[in-house]
Amino acid sequence: MFDFLSEKFSSIFSRLTGQGHFSEKNVNETLLKIKETLLEADVPFQVVENFLQEVLEQVKGQKVFNSLKPSEHFIKIVHDKLVAFLGGTTAPFSFQLPSVVMVMGLQGSGKTTTIAKLVHSVQQQAVARGKKRSILVASVDFYRPAAIDQLEILSKQVDATFYRSSQANPVQAAEDIYRYYKNNGFDLLFLDTAGRLHVDETMLAELQKIDHKLQPRYKLLVLDSMTGQESLHIAQVFEEKIGFNGSILTKLDSDTRAGAAFAFRYTLKKPLLYVGIGEKIADLELFRPDRMANRILGMGDLQTLLERAEEKIKKNEQDSLQKSFMQGKMNLNDFAQQLDMMSRMGSISQLVKYIPGMAGARISPEMLEKGELEVRRFKAIISSMTPKERIYPKILDASRKQRIAKGAGVTVSDINELLDRLAQSQQFVKLFKKLGKLPGM
Repeated sequence: MFDFLSEKFSSIFSRLTGQGHFSEKNVNETLLKIKETLLEADVPFQVVENFLQEVLEQVKGQKVFNSLKPSEHFIKIVHDKLVAFLGGTTAPFSFQLPSVVMVMGLQGSGKTTTIAKLVHSVQQQAVARGKKRSILVASVDFYRPAAIDQLEILSKQVDATFYRSSQANPVQAAEDIYRYYKNNGFDLLFLDTAGRLHVDETMLAELQKIDHKLQPRYKLLVLDSMTGQESLHIAQVFEEKIGFNGSILTKLDSDTRAGAAFAFRYTLKKPLLYVGIGEKIADLELFRPDRMANRILGMGDLQTLLERAEEKIKKNEQDSLQKSFMQGKMNLNDFAQQLDMMSRMGSISQLVKYIPGMAGARISPEMLEKGELEVRRFKAIISSMTPKERIYPKILDASRKQRIAKGAGVTVSDINELLDRLAQSQQFVKLFKKLGKLPGM
């Protein structure tokens, strides 16, 4: 979703970087391009106007034209204003314990799946601290029975307790669920509420009653990023009728524009807490405005990438691979381990978004798909080898390659390509070892 903004902003600022001379004309031309980009990204017109005005006032107030590096100074001002519009520099969100979390949203926004993702996120954070959370999930979405069944299935995947109330009335069921939560001493209750295809008074009245009865500490609103500016209107109605603490924006992996996310905090004065970046249970990220601003401006987000690596890759696996590097040796077992680690962190299309400079690289979806296929092909080839062949690939003669190709369903040229990649990796390992870079990686 932010890929569009990132590509556009990278293109705009690449022309400015390194310019010794910077005039008011440069600023006006750049601001016009930024305006066009934000409007094309479906950011509301008034929000765009306010953003540009704040940038312009900051430029004039900080004497950009007389600074030693005016273009870099200007880019920093845009960056800081982006951070402010996206939510400012605040501490990452976390749930206080014990708490009731009431999850709201329209039908089709991804509400039920998001609850499972939230539970998974909470459990992962607890595991990182050597703890485990006791979490209850339940639903009062009686208008869509399949949603309750779906939540029960998902609860088993994320190590949560599911409770199905015997009450037929949503408000009475919510009270029954709350009693079960209190009587059994759970740390958290995530309550899935009913949605509709659009906002209606019956739904809002029901949510108001549940809110009054349970007094949840957290009320989270799940919004579908594919609805564009309409999501801002939906949020305004929910805030007026019920109120909510923060929002979760789903489907950021879609090709929709980033307007809603850009304007959300500024328009509603409410934080975006999480963003959904895929269909898997682990595809939920804390929304960090400073890191998102970096990504929009093509600066990447290596910190999030590092955190993802620490979460997905065990310490002993990292140590094992680093030991191979330190010895200046790398075989196909190590190469396969690298591929497996990368796959666990996410798809190539997800990972490149965090790497500085990649926004302006114009990597096509076809190129990314080719990379994904190549990874799968390399894994199949290595799996078709004997343990000895993985450790000593130099023994791979024509006969062995024919056997492996047949077993992996590939060609001999594919095997040769893998061996070339291994040779390149071995050269990099030797180079890094020679430069003394490995201990700090």
